[in-house]
Amino acid sequence: MNILFLCTGNSCRSILAEATFNHLAPKNWQAMSAGSHPSGYVHPRSLALLAREGIATEGVSSKSWDNLPHTPDIVVTVCANAAGETCPAYLGPVLRTHWGVEDPAHATGTDAEIDAAFMTAYQILRARIEAFLALPLAELQKTPEKLKAELDLIGTLMPH
Repeated sequence: MNILFLCTGNSCRSILAEATFNHLAPKNWQAMSAGSHPSGYVHPRSLALLAREGIATEGVSSKSWDNLPHTPDIVVTVCANAAGETCPAYLGPVLRTHWGVEDPAHATGTDAEIDAAFMTAYQILRARIEAFLALPLAELQKTPEKLKAELDLIGTLMPH
């Protein structure tokens, strides 16, 4: 199964999700990330946070959804609609869900406050990925509508 984490810039949230998913997922699941308008770089704070968490970042890059190595089976958008961000709409016969997360690249304040925004985004994404991987995936793959309902529910989870 291939999962695509999709946002606009592909420098923070989708990168955090891709690396975290691949770190935690079983071997037969693979995450990718992309952006509709990729920034062309991975945010240094994203890389630093992943390194602190012991998550490999080799091979992660900001890329367009036009250049995916595989066709995704599931597309997870991570844009923050509440912040007025336009989520790209992946057009293809795939299961789609939305896990909105505020973009830490727009955080302002002290270094500590900006780092905290990145950590919050990471913690939300990690909690949702862990919930996703805890699902009875082999069973749910047989009923896409049930899998979509579970994924949509996971998109509302907020860690405490």
